[in-house]
Amino acid sequence: MRHIRYEGLKPIAANLDRVFVITSPEPAFSSRILDRYLVAIELAKIEVVIVLNKTDRLEDYPELENSLQIYIDMGYPVLLVSALNQDGFEHFKDALASNTSVLVGQSGVGKSSLVNALLPGVDTSVSALSENSGLGTHTTTVSKLYHLPSGGRLIDSPGIREFTLGHIDKSELSFGFRDFSPFLGQCKFRDCKHISEPGCAIISAVASKLIHPQRYESYLKLFEDTDEI
Repeated sequence: MRHIRYEGLKPIAANLDRVFVITSPEPAFSSRILDRYLVAIELAKIEVVIVLNKTDRLEDYPELENSLQIYIDMGYPVLLVSALNQDGFEHFKDALASNTSVLVGQSGVGKSSLVNALLPGVDTSVSALSENSGLGTHTTTVSKLYHLPSGGRLIDSPGIREFTLGHIDKSELSFGFRDFSPFLGQCKFRDCKHISEPGCAIISAVASKLIHPQRYESYLKLFEDTDEI
């Protein structure tokens, strides 16, 4: 098993075929955090799969179905799994087979629990959610590479509380939103930032419900957080 340590700005893995973004009902599902991951992965041109873990608790969060449907409608593969009872694990294992993949996601979503369920005997450290913050505590502190029985290779990344897009230029950001792609290049102004410019094809698509307003709100928030180069 190879350990990949990191300092400062944290590269997690390299030479990947697929990234699995792990989400869960607890800590609270955040479309904004999910969108941050998706933008970075889209710009890196790596295949991505969204995984909702802890489906054994899903009945307490009925609104999650609508949140996930937004991504399904965009063509993202979404897997529903439970590390606790291994529901959905056959599809999960199939998606991991014959690839080099990494699990990413905020602390507490159950990445280490998924690794333990996939590889009994590995015994990766698992922690409960913090009672004070409701957030996960960091149990994986270095990236770890595992060889799966299916022949694939899996990297378990450190839990991330803060994931920003400061390394991405504002002019690149819209290209990380796959639902924007049919409308890019159609704006009145070539340097349109899709904020408030007249003749913006993205704003028109939002008004016509061709782009979900939640995704556009994510774009506006991420635009504030990215650099101007």
